[in-house]
Amino acid sequence: MKDVLKIAGAFVGFLVGAGFASGQELLQFFVSFGVWGLAGVALSTAAFIFLGMTLANLGSELQATSHKEVVRAICGPWLSKPIDLLMTFFMLAIAVVMLAGAGALLEQKLGLPVAWGSALVTLLVIAATCLKLKKVLTLISSITPLLILVALGIAIYALATRETDLTTLNQLALDQNAATSHWALGAMLYVSYNIFGCVAILAISSGAAKDRRKATWGGILGGITLGALMMTISLAMLSRLDSLVDTPMPMLALALEVSPALSSLVSIVILLMIFNTAVGCLYSFSSRFLQADTTSFRVGSLIAGIIAYACSMFGFVSLVGMVYPVFGYIGFILITAITVAWVRQRMKHSHKAQTARAQ
Repeated sequence: MKDVLKIAGAFVGFLVGAGFASGQELLQFFVSFGVWGLAGVALSTAAFIFLGMTLANLGSELQATSHKEVVRAICGPWLSKPIDLLMTFFMLAIAVVMLAGAGALLEQKLGLPVAWGSALVTLLVIAATCLKLKKVLTLISSITPLLILVALGIAIYALATRETDLTTLNQLALDQNAATSHWALGAMLYVSYNIFGCVAILAISSGAAKDRRKATWGGILGGITLGALMMTISLAMLSRLDSLVDTPMPMLALALEVSPALSSLVSIVILLMIFNTAVGCLYSFSSRFLQADTTSFRVGSLIAGIIAYACSMFGFVSLVGMVYPVFGYIGFILITAITVAWVRQRMKHSHKAQTARAQ
């Protein structure tokens, strides 16, 4: 049971980051389609369960210690190289979105200009990347359960205080900017870019599990948990959409309605998650090209951080709707490869079973 919970926790913990907790990702990929967006959540949940199950099973079977082993097994020797390179640049793209999110949060909460807020967090992220503050980052990552509990509490409050009728809310949702043109495409793009980003964490966490069945159930439980969170928060935002129009951080706006103190707590938690994600992504990106913890690594991290800051000026809402769909479309290649790998794996095990029975 320990392995199951560990894999499920790693899966959910990676995906429930700042963009998820702020509500902006769910708003653009699901809530903006109204009631049909909830069907999108159900579709995404099914896809997360299947892909989480398949990746965890494969990681355990290979006893993977690096995502490269799993990517190579899924994509083959030729396709795995460009996919791996794209995953590396996706890390930088996530850092860009996180820095933009930090600026949006500090503006919404403190009235600080976006450029200043993003610049402040960028400096802290670069410093943490260069100084190897691993203990601090481990401590910050442990607040994920608190983030989930607070988000669920706010969601329940939002559902309980809905005043506008569903027809009006549905029409209001359709007037919002969506990440794509159709709810089903939005749902699959959301799955695609998230799986594109979490292959590494799933491969490594499941690679430590000796029992493939437990690893598989870990992936399944992670997908179910993620789906339940997505559905609850999406329902909550849809039910109170009339008070969330043009808000970059919808969950923060709802928290402020409950209590200024809760709003401050949510702001701090989301900001810490942004910081944690940005440092992890910047470190991963820089270490792929330069030897970690060297002078050249620190210089490279500084340059990458400055580039990420410059790109973050496009704005949090715009970047969520622009960067993630691009990598989502690229991620469809990976999802196809994972599905083919699953079919091959099933056929191989079926053949082994038939051979064993024949003997």
